[in-house]
Amino acid sequence: MTAAGCLGMACTGNIGPVIGVAAGDGGASSTSGTGGDDPPTTADATITTSGVTGSVGCGGLPEDDTDGDGFTELQGDCDDCNALVNPNALELATVGGDGGAAPEPVDDDCDGIADNVPGPCDDGLPLDDADPLNAARAVELCKMASGPGDWGVVSAAWVMVDGSPPPAQEEQLANFHLGHGLLPGFGPNVTPKGGARLLALSSGTARQQDDEGFESPSGFDKRYEGDFPDGFPKDPRDCGDLVPAKPSDPTAIEITLRVPSNVHGFSFNVNYVTYDWPYACTDFNDYFIAFLSPRPTDLIDGHILFDGASNAMSINNKFIEVCTCEGGPPCNLDGLMYACPRGTRELLGTGFEGRAGTSWLVTSAPVEPNQEIKIRWGAYDAGDHLLDSTGLVDNWRWLTDEDVKVVTLGDRPEL
Repeated sequence: MTAAGCLGMACTGNIGPVIGVAAGDGGASSTSGTGGDDPPTTADATITTSGVTGSVGCGGLPEDDTDGDGFTELQGDCDDCNALVNPNALELATVGGDGGAAPEPVDDDCDGIADNVPGPCDDGLPLDDADPLNAARAVELCKMASGPGDWGVVSAAWVMVDGSPPPAQEEQLANFHLGHGLLPGFGPNVTPKGGARLLALSSGTARQQDDEGFESPSGFDKRYEGDFPDGFPKDPRDCGDLVPAKPSDPTAIEITLRVPSNVHGFSFNVNYVTYDWPYACTDFNDYFIAFLSPRPTDLIDGHILFDGASNAMSINNKFIEVCTCEGGPPCNLDGLMYACPRGTRELLGTGFEGRAGTSWLVTSAPVEPNQEIKIRWGAYDAGDHLLDSTGLVDNWRWLTDEDVKVVTLGDRPEL
């Protein structure tokens, strides 16, 4: 597999202009009531908005929605000639110009200040914070929807991978909550892609090796079971007649969002590590899931994290590149070939030393402006309570391109 490998329904071009976004208690869920993100990888990936202001020359009255964006001047639309400017728009940094004068800054969200793109909001969050809204903030989802028409985070809840509530029994619930963490990194060599924290979800403990609460990923038995999410089990390609086993020790989060009026998609970074290495193609291989609802067109379910051969995220995924083996790489695991171009440096300090992972990837998916969506991330063991796996999520970005596809790309330098 090359460093430019890609994953998903479409593997052409880039994921379009990207913009960072600002997105309780210790129970299972929280609802919202500001903030943002300024991911370092997207500093130059902004777009220029129209410099037109006011509705002069557009016709209509202050009570008319002249540009058809759902807002009138009386409702706070500061540019009723431009459908991309209204109180429910994402603020964009105005850039561009072809060697001439710089374009006039635009107040996209009509809050009275142009180009006030907010920064991250996850500095200082505790590692074991149980508020799911703070888990959203850890991935740069900080802006809270203030009402039925406002964009941002509507609610967040800890769930099982099928979307059902966490286990109620006290010991099981405590073990469930060890399966999520807001980490400053994952070992010394895996750092957040945006802000100061990343979200870890694990079928074991979502902790680094030196963190309080860490248990070896060789097998932390949380003592509860779960059910398959929609569309699962998914049979890995090139694994014969394998039938993946039911979820054990699942931990997941589901976040409900309302999309800004000038946005057509989103992306996030994901990194998967597993203790299953080198046991590929078994019924007991673990999974990391990412579900989007409503599901994108042409997907039979809402699962959006898969490789070019339609493999869901497990040891059998073609993005496993952080690995090594005796006499290799390349590594031949019962006929499955792994080039392992990144070695195992990224596993140091994680408890997964000598095992395998993907390194950072970036996944994108389409949405409709002003649409309410749900994203669910989660990890689970398959059929047992051994050989745990952990998924890292970070750096949510809204995409303004109108042709966003379900696609995952390697997010790393050329090798």
